[in-house]
Amino acid sequence: MRRGSGLVCLFSRPIHRHSPRKVWLLGERGANMAARWWLWCVSANMAVALLLSYGVPSASAQRKKEMVLSEKVSQLMEWTNKRPVIRMNGDKFRRLVKAPPRNYSVIVMFTALQLHRQCVVCKQADEEFQILANSWRYSSAFTNRIFFAMVDFDEGSDVFQMLNMNSAPTFINFPAKGKPKRGDTYELQVRGFSAEQIARWIADRTDVNIRVIRPPNYAGPLMLGLLLAVIGGLVYLRRSSMEFLFNKTGWAFAALCFVLAMTSGQMWNHIRGPPYAHKNPHTGYVNYIHGSSQAQFVAETHIVLLFNGGVTLGMVLLCEAATSDMDIGKRKIMCVAGIALVVLFFSWMLSIFRSKYHGYPYSFLMS
Repeated sequence: MRRGSGLVCLFSRPIHRHSPRKVWLLGERGANMAARWWLWCVSANMAVALLLSYGVPSASAQRKKEMVLSEKVSQLMEWTNKRPVIRMNGDKFRRLVKAPPRNYSVIVMFTALQLHRQCVVCKQADEEFQILANSWRYSSAFTNRIFFAMVDFDEGSDVFQMLNMNSAPTFINFPAKGKPKRGDTYELQVRGFSAEQIARWIADRTDVNIRVIRPPNYAGPLMLGLLLAVIGGLVYLRRSSMEFLFNKTGWAFAALCFVLAMTSGQMWNHIRGPPYAHKNPHTGYVNYIHGSSQAQFVAETHIVLLFNGGVTLGMVLLCEAATSDMDIGKRKIMCVAGIALVVLFFSWMLSIFRSKYHGYPYSFLMS
């Protein structure tokens, strides 16, 4: 090349100055480079061809997948319009919930509602689940992003075996993508089965907010009206003497009943809606005390209320024995009865506490 032409020659010296051996080596290197470049191009073309053939779905396969998904969604929407909670057997569950493709979530309640199963909790949970599903079905935000389904043990025992499930009721969220994770199983024993609690769990797992709308219940207003009528009647009958409104014993008794109701967990029951008790489907044994410190049964609150009332009655007898003007014999009887009540019911109360808080080191008599 001429100098100053703006181009740079690969070899700065003329070729005729190299020896014949150097020229032969340079030609061999170029041939090797060309061969390697040709092999690389062939390999790249083959890789792209394989990727297009196997890695990327064809247009027909994609259309078939979309058609299957559309049929599944249409079928679910049709069933939902007839009944908000879709009853499924093993075949429907495998085809609509487990098998892909799926772009929707399914909240499935696994239960045992047949009478011979004697699952009281299952019936209570089913009522709340129906309320939640109806609230979603008739909501203005209703879409095909989420569906509600139910698998009864007597209709889909193979599903229970497939999921290694041996208890009911159980709520599981099957997400639109992937398999259910640990958080997709609802913690029934901790949260209870009220529709509001299940709706919060669904919002956490699917980002779908459901406003629970309960059917009107006139029992509360009727009871309140009856109570006001009774109080108004008593006030009217005693209108000439209103001294009973200043009765310290009456007000103390009313306050004591309120305190016992609150300390036993009645407000927790109203918020969480736990089951009354739990019956083991295998042994038939009924548990009235929940084994966890994070939950309780309704029957457990009644038992705690009774024990607190027994301790309170014992303390009242002890106070009366110490301050009363009765003869010494009656005061001794009241004292012994009060001590017995406090010791007995407090011991039982402590035994319940130890059964819920495992590892608690202290005990008292029968606890």
